[in-house]
Amino acid sequence: MKAFDYLSIIAISIGLLSCDNDETTSKNPGTLELNLMHTVGADLLDLGEAYQNTSGETYVVEELKYIISNIRLTNIEGDAFIYPVDESYFVIDQAKPSTQMIRLSNIDAGAYTQLTFGFGVDPTKYPIASGTLNFVPTAEEADMLWTWSAGYKFIKFEGSFTSDTTPTPTPFVIHVGSHGATLDNYKEIELSLISDTGDPLIIEEDAPAVEGIFFDVGRVFDGPNTISIEAKTDIQVDPVNAPKIANNIQTAFFIPRG
Repeated sequence: MKAFDYLSIIAISIGLLSCDNDETTSKNPGTLELNLMHTVGADLLDLGEAYQNTSGETYVVEELKYIISNIRLTNIEGDAFIYPVDESYFVIDQAKPSTQMIRLSNIDAGAYTQLTFGFGVDPTKYPIASGTLNFVPTAEEADMLWTWSAGYKFIKFEGSFTSDTTPTPTPFVIHVGSHGATLDNYKEIELSLISDTGDPLIIEEDAPAVEGIFFDVGRVFDGPNTISIEAKTDIQVDPVNAPKIANNIQTAFFIPRG
């Protein structure tokens, strides 16, 4: 396991700019790079590495993929910049580092205090009627669609586990999505962009802003709800456990501050 120092990673994000809240050096649109990083507590996530949850189970993550969408930024005046919906759907894959950097361009210059994005696909915001986005091929290529039921897998989290009562490595599968009106697991994540010194994130033309976003996947099991793998090794269209996991994931993203 590779432990790390949040402050060191913050220092690497040189595009996280601080300046006077009342003005920016450019009024032309700018760029924001979101770097998604995965952890288990204080350790960087490694596929194939062993971790332990509070249920006393040792687990190995073999695959981690998830969908984020509907990105928007709120400025210091409280106004929202909504990133174009037809460009706002992404599959993040732990095995493909290139997918973990999202570059957002043509963002209105300004000082921003909050980042909001969706976990999964919200059918009420997906632009089906306009036909401007067809995310299905991307999701299908990443195996983020159920073949037997319409809908997206918001997260594909798979591996194996052992415990005192299950000493032999045993597979587990967690696929969470929404299914009709009765099982809606889409969640919005809200993250503050205010630095530890009280400055907002500045976006301007001259240099891309960079923000590191962490996803503590250990909270899939140990968030507001405690999930035991042994209690149910296959969670998919599950009206009891899937919403609990979605609620856990909603609390698992964070931007570290000093």
